[in-house]
Amino acid sequence: MKARLQTILLTTLAVVAVFTVITYSSCKQDKCKAIACANGGVCTDGKCICPSGYEGPQCETVNRDRYLGPWIVTENGSLTDAAQYTISVEKGDNISELRFKNLRNLFTEDVHGFVKADTVYIPQQTINTIYSVVGTGIITDEKYYGDHGKLVVRYKVTDNTTGMVDDFGYDGGDASLWNK
Repeated sequence: MKARLQTILLTTLAVVAVFTVITYSSCKQDKCKAIACANGGVCTDGKCICPSGYEGPQCETVNRDRYLGPWIVTENGSLTDAAQYTISVEKGDNISELRFKNLRNLFTEDVHGFVKADTVYIPQQTINTIYSVVGTGIITDEKYYGDHGKLVVRYKVTDNTTGMVDDFGYDGGDASLWNK
């Protein structure tokens, strides 16, 4: 009888040990079990990998939204004098696209750009049939406006009729500073 009780006890301990190991390993292996990624994001190793145009712990935020709205621009070009003016950044046609209205306080056409993480890219394009524009910008924190309150933009404008280049930190000179 003692041997039979011992066998039952050992069998019970073995079964409990097996269930404990299986439960522990299944929890440890599936770090994505309780994570729901939005907007087509995919969970890998406990973190959401977001598709282009989205960010946040669960891909819940449209990346370009932090760039939208009015910005106060302060700049001094290689050909133009120091200036301060307001620019408006609006949504473009797709999730990563931006439209800059009133860039350089001169253009009547929108300048198009796109966002990837903390960087704005302005691909080379012709504006008002006379000028070529190209540049990049990095968004950072700002003392009074906190997250995403300052944008440092480096761009250049080429007058295609004269070949003259007004540089705003793209190849030299001072970058254009934008504040919310």
